[in-house]
Amino acid sequence: MRRSAPPSLLIPYVAVICVVGLAFLVFVVLRAEWSALTATATLPIAFLAVAAVVGEARPLPISRGEVTVETISTSAPFILALLAVGGVGVAAVVQAAASIADDVLNRRPAHKSAFNTAQYSISVVVGAWVFTTLAGVPFFHPHVVVTMGEVGHLLVAGGAMIVTNRLLVAIVVALAARQRIIAILREDGAFVLATHIVLLCIGGVAAVVSEFGVPLLVLLGPPVVAVYLTAAASVRNAFQATHDSLTSLGNRDRLLSRLGHALDATADDRGTGPGLVLLDLDHFKDINDTLGHPVGDRLLRQVADRLRTALDDDRDASRLGGDEFAVVVDGDLEETLAVAQALLDSLEQPMRIGELELLVRASAGVAVAPAHGTDAETLMKNADIALYHAKLERDRISAFSPEFDVNTVDRLQLLADLRTALDTDQLAVAYQPQVDLTTRRTVGVEALVRWNHPTRGFVPPDDFIPLAENSGLIGELTTYVLDGALSSLAEWRTRGHDVLLAVNLSARHLSDLALPRSVREALARHDVPASALILEVTETGILSDPARVDAVIAALRETGVAIAVDDYGTGHASLNYLKRLEIDELKIDRSFVSDMGNDHHDFVIVRSTIALARDLGLRVVAEGIEDEGTAQTLHGMGCHVGQGYHLGRPTTPEAILERLDAEDTVASVPTARSARD
Repeated sequence: MRRSAPPSLLIPYVAVICVVGLAFLVFVVLRAEWSALTATATLPIAFLAVAAVVGEARPLPISRGEVTVETISTSAPFILALLAVGGVGVAAVVQAAASIADDVLNRRPAHKSAFNTAQYSISVVVGAWVFTTLAGVPFFHPHVVVTMGEVGHLLVAGGAMIVTNRLLVAIVVALAARQRIIAILREDGAFVLATHIVLLCIGGVAAVVSEFGVPLLVLLGPPVVAVYLTAAASVRNAFQATHDSLTSLGNRDRLLSRLGHALDATADDRGTGPGLVLLDLDHFKDINDTLGHPVGDRLLRQVADRLRTALDDDRDASRLGGDEFAVVVDGDLEETLAVAQALLDSLEQPMRIGELELLVRASAGVAVAPAHGTDAETLMKNADIALYHAKLERDRISAFSPEFDVNTVDRLQLLADLRTALDTDQLAVAYQPQVDLTTRRTVGVEALVRWNHPTRGFVPPDDFIPLAENSGLIGELTTYVLDGALSSLAEWRTRGHDVLLAVNLSARHLSDLALPRSVREALARHDVPASALILEVTETGILSDPARVDAVIAALRETGVAIAVDDYGTGHASLNYLKRLEIDELKIDRSFVSDMGNDHHDFVIVRSTIALARDLGLRVVAEGIEDEGTAQTLHGMGCHVGQGYHLGRPTTPEAILERLDAEDTVASVPTARSARD
């Protein structure tokens, strides 16, 4: 994305070129010796004029790897021939007419059309001056017959015409994009030069054979078409080399080229910029896995269209691969953050794929030169780190901070270790008792994952579970915990202990449409009834992707699994989800329970939550019970199930079995559930 040049530079330049070009056009038209044109030259001139108009309307687009797309006009050989055969007046009028017709056909703004016509007029006049000077013929007099000895002069004139045209346009692009002129001229320079040499040679031949009439000129048609098709194929190949085949957005090479040009353009500027926005879709893997790659591809194309719409005409996005996109911003941190927000806002409305309506969310990482890096590689790395932080903290947009880099290196190493831990069975499942506050018997357990790292020691779940959520490992981690917990539960059941098992689901996994099937398969593997399993979700998870979450929860409940809202009261959710979803249980967060004896506000919140749950027909579990007084107070409020260090710390499955045996609890499923009702 690039910011327009200051009006003090760009607008005056365009205005000057328009005035000079118009003056040249009027001057040569008025001074041209029209009466010197012979009748025998009329048909060849008319043929060349028509060919020039058609050639102008069918230019060869040249992708620079930048937003601006240059074109090579195939009218050049016919204008060059007209310059010699009909004179500067005829060439200038035909070129102006061809340019205006093309602008009208493509609905270009008036100011762009005026500039195009003006710069072409200047180029034709320069070419005419070079030819007439070298050939020693009058400037305004039509030459009509071109000898072989004059072809060299004509080709030099054609070169001067092309160079003038290219230079005038390059200055506009350099001013608008704030780039060096030499950088603009170098882009595809070899390809442009080779194409023009072939076209100008055809123009020289056309000038020589025009005296023999239209039939010989017609024979030049196939070579021109061949040049056009060959060049067009080269353009397509160049486009494919710098663009993503699925979305037609720029690819990684194009992005790096654009970022490099933007950095070069601001190298002498003490201000800030350019900025880089990296965008990554949330839960896209789930869509691919559940709905298939064809649906995923169609969704990516719609995302690309949304991003194009969100950007200005002179700005475009790149797809780096998978579901990751990027945009270069010619501006400071504030402007780059504004662009990032606009890109995310463009994805707010649902996307329709056939009969499906999908909600797509994304996260963005931002880095801006020179504060976050002075080269493309560093900016890319730091924007990627910021993106990782945005996903980890669920901020949606995050600007790079040096502290992220230190944390990221450590977290990446921890992530690698977590993959190893899953593969080598380093993880373990601990179980915290859930106790009936009336009978003080264990009626359920909550499964908690534990990691004893070989060198770091105990790693808190808050350190590695977010890593799993944002790296795609959360599915494997949940499967590991669920399988281990159900295996322990199955063993307890064979010993006559019919307790309930609670397992936590992350916000990201809760949006996985394949989750209900995985849960059913796990229950079947361990021969555990669905009624014995409670899946705990958070308020944040419920609201992360409402449409998908609603579908997943509904499918889970159809299997007979119960749903509990964990850490109730700590989220920023509306109570509307209690009405929208079929919830079975509320777990009051420990932050309210642990200090309710000393904080009246906590006491009121807990009491109100228990009353709300009972009125809605929901079970209620209080976490964080650290003393007997709290347990008795909760029981007096009508809370029948509690959890906390006072009632039992997380422990091994063997210790839980010993506890159940000691309590002599041989309960049926109804008995276990009635303790919660």
